[in-house]
Amino acid sequence: QVQLVESGGGLVQAGGSLRLSCAASGRTFSSYVMAMGWFRQAPGKEREFVSTSWSGGSTYYADSVKGRFIISRDHAKNTMYLQMNSLKPEDTAVYYCAARAGSSRYLNRYDYNYWGQGTQVTVSS
Repeated sequence: QVQLVESGGGLVQAGGSLRLSCAASGRTFSSYVMAMGWFRQAPGKEREFVSTSWSGGSTYYADSVKGRFIISRDHAKNTMYLQMNSLKPEDTAVYYCAARAGSSRYLNRYDYNYWGQGTQVTVSS
């Protein structure tokens, strides 16, 4: 099993920034062969894809966050980050990190089998 713990959420004004962290622990396969991603879920909406990182430093973003959010990973610390800049009220949601074994681009939430508990991000206008 892999345990994921998010942190870094909070309340910020529109135009501000936040950095989310996701610390992975547990099963000892190398983080280099784990694909990890960020998803978010606003009240009354489906959980949606935000960004993903997989082997070799490859990354992919949803169009809604492209150019504003940056995903990164520190393999030595088994930690993934999401730097969120130029935040908008529509970015308000619970943000979840997810992981799975694999070295490809995974965009669907059903592709992931490990999830964190989520961290709330609220952007005020």
